[in-house]
Amino acid sequence: MTYPHPSRRTLTVSAALLFLLVASSIAGPGPGRSAVANDAPAKPKVLTTFTILQDIAQNVGGDTVEVESITRPGAEIHDYEPAPDDIVKAQSADLVLVNGLGLERWFDKFFSQVKDVPSVVVSDGVDPIQISGGTYDGKPNPHAWMSPRNGLIYVENIRKAFVDLDPENAETYNANAAAYSAELMGIDTTLNRELSALPEHQRALVTCEGAFSYLARDFGLKEVYLWEINAESEGTPQQIAKVIDTVTADHIPAVFCESTVNADAQHEVASETGARFGGSLYVDSLTEADGDAPTYLKLLEYDAVTIVTGLTGHAPDVSTPAT
Repeated sequence: MTYPHPSRRTLTVSAALLFLLVASSIAGPGPGRSAVANDAPAKPKVLTTFTILQDIAQNVGGDTVEVESITRPGAEIHDYEPAPDDIVKAQSADLVLVNGLGLERWFDKFFSQVKDVPSVVVSDGVDPIQISGGTYDGKPNPHAWMSPRNGLIYVENIRKAFVDLDPENAETYNANAAAYSAELMGIDTTLNRELSALPEHQRALVTCEGAFSYLARDFGLKEVYLWEINAESEGTPQQIAKVIDTVTADHIPAVFCESTVNADAQHEVASETGARFGGSLYVDSLTEADGDAPTYLKLLEYDAVTIVTGLTGHAPDVSTPAT
């Protein structure tokens, strides 16, 4: 059996269709569009500097935005060294969220290489606590999120940023922010109940880094630390001796250290004073999903339990916030 040859017109039309299909696949789905079959609008892409901001932002954005963190779980945030791939991620983002208050010492140089992408400082509106002593004397303590009351400010700043970025989904962002803020207020109530119940002579929080100034202020704790901000000179003999003297003089029953730094210096303090090493606290980073602090709310809960257990010798009940 023989088949007729296609006409020149048929060949021309077929070739044109093939060209259009190839060109379309190379060009991609186009601005503001996803590659799915229904051609639905793409989700706004948001990049954060660390995992805690990523979690807060994802709770505000819900399924409407795509949020990614530059740093991974467990990373040390202060002196992170961005990779070329991080710049690519930032350049392709619709918005970058940064803590500010001097936390990300690398950010200004990093972001100067990114063009025409807006950024928002989520700590705007926080009443900063100034660092006293050391290299960073007089500068703001950057760990504002360790107070759930400041966490509410972060949520509101992120909500506004999302509404400005994507006004069509403002109702979703407003509702998500309200629900998440209610959870944060519940955590604040729990922390207030548990930490305010500590005996007066035990109301001291001794850590490696001075990362708990805002939490200490909110809940009436004396803050003692080895160094002000994570740096190369962590745990010097002078720093260790000073904390040993304070722990001994005040009969502080337990000391702690942050999960992202070496705790050897604090173990030395415990050994020299007879205080318990109360455990590791989470500050600058979340854990993987199967860890102790996979979300911001879980981080706050875990730290409260660890602090109270270390100082009193018994674990508190944080399952149901007091009303």
